[in-house]
Amino acid sequence: MTQRALILFAHGARAESWAAPFERLRDLTQAREPGVRVQLAYLELMSPRLPDVAAALVADGIVDITVVPVFLGQGGHVLRDLPLMIDELRIAYPQAAIKVVEAAGENAAVLNALSDYCVSALS
Repeated sequence: MTQRALILFAHGARAESWAAPFERLRDLTQAREPGVRVQLAYLELMSPRLPDVAAALVADGIVDITVVPVFLGQGGHVLRDLPLMIDELRIAYPQAAIKVVEAAGENAAVLNALSDYCVSALS
């Protein structure tokens, strides 16, 4: 049984179709890391929400959780809302190690991949 999980944390939207690229990202990531449970969680407007995903993972005995904010920039949601949610989760589940990495758009490799795509649009 896996003891690790990766939560891809996105904003959420009213349009159900908005989630499709995030679902593809989850599926691609899961295929690359079959020994890790990869889940999507949303801040608002969609489910599942981050607290619900974390609760289900801990209930399944997963104690090593990494949260990846799938945001291009570090606005208020990443700088304020997410840290508060993570603090609450750490209090609620002290047995779990919950780590948060930088927003995807702050990562050099992600920015380089996006730049490659933008440059290829010129062809």
